[in-house]
Amino acid sequence: MVRFGVVGTSRIVDDFIRCARLHSEFSLDAVYSRTEEQGRLFAERHGVKNQFTNLQEMAQSNQIDAVYIASPNSLHAKQAVLFMSHGKHVLCEKPIASNRKELSVMVESSRQHQVLLMEAMKSTFLPNFQAVRQNLHKIGAVRKFFSNFCQYSSRYDVYKTGEVSNAFNPVLSNGSIMDIGVYCIYPAIYLFGKPEKVIANGIMLDSGVDGAGSIVLHYNDKEAIISHSKITNSQVSNEIQGEEGIIVIDKISTPKVVKIFYNNGSSEDIGQEQCNDFMYYEVEEFIHLINNHKIESNINSLQLSLDVMEVIDDCRKQIGLIFPADV
Repeated sequence: MVRFGVVGTSRIVDDFIRCARLHSEFSLDAVYSRTEEQGRLFAERHGVKNQFTNLQEMAQSNQIDAVYIASPNSLHAKQAVLFMSHGKHVLCEKPIASNRKELSVMVESSRQHQVLLMEAMKSTFLPNFQAVRQNLHKIGAVRKFFSNFCQYSSRYDVYKTGEVSNAFNPVLSNGSIMDIGVYCIYPAIYLFGKPEKVIANGIMLDSGVDGAGSIVLHYNDKEAIISHSKITNSQVSNEIQGEEGIIVIDKISTPKVVKIFYNNGSSEDIGQEQCNDFMYYEVEEFIHLINNHKIESNINSLQLSLDVMEVIDDCRKQIGLIFPADV
């Protein structure tokens, strides 16, 4: 069994635990919360025996082997380095850091202490996304990737009343590109590598973060066009356009339907059987790596995370999105 601790008590942590418990070698043994009351309620709900309000004590504890970090983005780097310095493996929620500078420190800590560090970007592990990768050659030379993720945030209603929630707070390294756009950038770089040029536009909110935006990743022989938003919805699918056909992906963050439409009029369903508890697959990879004494995933590699953060840094610079973590 791999004994996990979780940092945070938000809804995404509930989702993580539900999915992770499908794995026979997952054990939830500790939770961290800033407040004892919230931590106690969370621990009771999930049957967790060890509760912490002090991160240092949790990192030093011999009760856990690994930690899932789902705190605000601005805290990821400091918390991950703390746990890794005490020999704990770290699965860190996306985006893995505020910027590439922070991530570089995290990567160095992973290598120094020989512990696993992996970004919890679930989409790349899903069977349907891997089916896209495996069938990409069928559409010939790829010329364009259109990736769209626009999801109206319920917290935007609160924001419009004058209250700045975490989702729209630059102090916490948040905004549309960090929360939503990363889902589009990550698979683009996974499939096609780091682009030669990046062009970004953003719709900035009064709080100082972006509410929506668009990005063009330019390659010598293709381009990826990205649309992201936390202040509007969209039903538009994603496409990878090749010279011999297109791959249509229903939702880039959690693809359920993936089909190829060939130029000759025929089509092919390349979808795979896939569990709807999507975070299970990242847990499966993480535990497999620990059991095989690996400190890096070949899928969600540290270099991939570094390249993604570099592109996000470039985009933020272009639209004037600055975090306190950048200073």
